[in-house]
Amino acid sequence: MTISREKKVAYGVLVGPAVLIYAAVIIFPILFSLAAGFTQWNGLSTPQFVGLDNYVRMFTDPVFRLGLRNNLLIVAVSVFGQIPFGFALAYIIYRRMVRGHAFFETMIFLPITISAIVVAKLWNQIFSPRGLFTELMRIITENDRFVLTIFESRTFAIVPILFVILWMYTGIYMIIFLANLQRIDPGVIEAAIIDGAREHQILLRVVLPQMVNVVFTTAVFAIAGSLKSFDLIFAMTGGGPAHYTEVIAIYMYLNTFKYYNYGFGSAISMMIVFLSLGLITAVQAVFRKLEARYV
Repeated sequence: MTISREKKVAYGVLVGPAVLIYAAVIIFPILFSLAAGFTQWNGLSTPQFVGLDNYVRMFTDPVFRLGLRNNLLIVAVSVFGQIPFGFALAYIIYRRMVRGHAFFETMIFLPITISAIVVAKLWNQIFSPRGLFTELMRIITENDRFVLTIFESRTFAIVPILFVILWMYTGIYMIIFLANLQRIDPGVIEAAIIDGAREHQILLRVVLPQMVNVVFTTAVFAIAGSLKSFDLIFAMTGGGPAHYTEVIAIYMYLNTFKYYNYGFGSAISMMIVFLSLGLITAVQAVFRKLEARYV
């Protein structure tokens, strides 16, 4: 047996099991869902081919469009809220702009260590008619009958959930940025300070160019995580009232496991995949330009 063949055999033995597991857990379900999305199937009877009917039904359903809007709002809050806030907090801690940086680092990261179900129940209590937020607003407005009614608004019912998502997940991006900031050679920053660079110049011309790839990675995480948002929202509102806070994942869950429409549910799941790929491709195109400019 030649050395080249031995290497191929070794690669096959070492990588083969992982590839098989990946194919069984990831690739096969995606292909199965892609095929099932073109059928009418309740999970028991023989699937009936219906072509693009499931996708037409999906896009003509106002509940799906509302869920899509909510998902895109979550993506926006994640990409343009969690990532910038996470980076800002990481930079403040990295540059020692506050005292007790270890305390703040722990407190900001703490929410992500708590179960999403617990977080949902906690904020439900805060927003409840006898909760902390309601009591504070009664004191501020001097109205003993004040009740939070934002969840009754089709347009703004998602806002409290967006706030909770921002509060909960910003810490993980802060840790990612902080870990990468600590990899920057301190000598480079010291040299910039000696040359008379101000803080904003250090940030824009020394730090950010070295963070381009990290920002891209976090943006991919944020998009993928936002489009599959489920547990926090389901535990907090269940998608209600009147589907006002529903997202695509809840829409898929209800149609698949409550109404037993597996073909339609598969089409919805593939739409989540297509949206993820489309948004990530768009982000990748933007960061290629930034990488060519700064890296």
